[in-house]
Amino acid sequence: MVSTKKRLINFLDRKEKIAAKIKNRRLFVFLDYDGTCTPIVGAPQEAVLSATMRATIQKLARHYAIGIVSGRTIEDVRSKVRIDNIFYAGSHGFEIVDPAGNVLINKDAIRIRSTIDEVHRKLEERLKQVPGATIEHVKFTVSVHYRQVAPHDFPQVKAAVREILKEYSDLRTIMGKKVFVIRPKINWDKGKAVDLILKLLKFNKKRDFAIYVGDDLTDEDAFRSLRGRGAGILVAKEKNRPTKANYFVHDPDEVKKVLEFFIRQDGAANS
Repeated sequence: MVSTKKRLINFLDRKEKIAAKIKNRRLFVFLDYDGTCTPIVGAPQEAVLSATMRATIQKLARHYAIGIVSGRTIEDVRSKVRIDNIFYAGSHGFEIVDPAGNVLINKDAIRIRSTIDEVHRKLEERLKQVPGATIEHVKFTVSVHYRQVAPHDFPQVKAAVREILKEYSDLRTIMGKKVFVIRPKINWDKGKAVDLILKLLKFNKKRDFAIYVGDDLTDEDAFRSLRGRGAGILVAKEKNRPTKANYFVHDPDEVKKVLEFFIRQDGAANS
C-alpha cells in the first residue's frame, strides 16, 4: 500500500541538503514523461515536449546518466523526446533501449502480446460509442484513458474494463491519472526497470545517487526501488498525497528547475 507518515517538502526548498548528498558522487536521473516532462493534457498525443525542456534534458545528459521511464511505447516516447545517448524504458518498463540502441524486452511480456492485442480489440469495440474514451495499445499493456469522458459515461468505461478483464486471469488493472492500465500479471514495473538500468550502469550505493521524478501512481514502484540508493520526487499539486517519494514539486516547470539545479552542481557545470 502506498503511504506516507510525514508532510512532503518541496525539493527546491532543500537544494543545499541535496547538493551535500550528491557531492563527489555519480548521479543518475530518471524521469517519467507525461505530467513530469510535459503537463497533463486531454489526449495522449497532445503531450509535446517543449523546446526548453528538451534543451535542459540534453544538457543534463552531457553530465549524468539519464533515463526516460514511461507508460508509452518505446517508439512513441523516443519520437517525442528525441534525445540521443540516454536510456528509454517504455510500456511501464517492459521494454528498455540503452544509449547504444540495444533493446531489452521482458520475455514473459512477449509471450502475452497476443492476449494484449485481443483485449485492445475488445475494449475498442465495447467503448467506441463512449465520447472521449481513448483505448491506447501500448505494446505490452493497454491504457484506457477517460480524462475526456463525461462523468455520466464513466461507469460504462469502468464496467467494460472490469467485465472484459474477468476473461483473462493473466492480466490485471492498475489505476493511473484518469486511466486504467491493463497489464500482464508479471513481477515487473517501472521500479524493476530502474533496477535493471542501474545494474547495467554498475550502480554502487556507496558512491552513487539516483533520482526519480514522476507524477503517477505507476511511478510509486520506482520511488520504492530507490530506498537507500537515492530519492524520489513526486510531481503533484497536493503535497499531502500518499506516496513513497521523499520530496515533491508542483509541476513540470518546477521539474525543469530541479534539472537545472543538477546541471549547476560541482563537476557538472564546470566539466
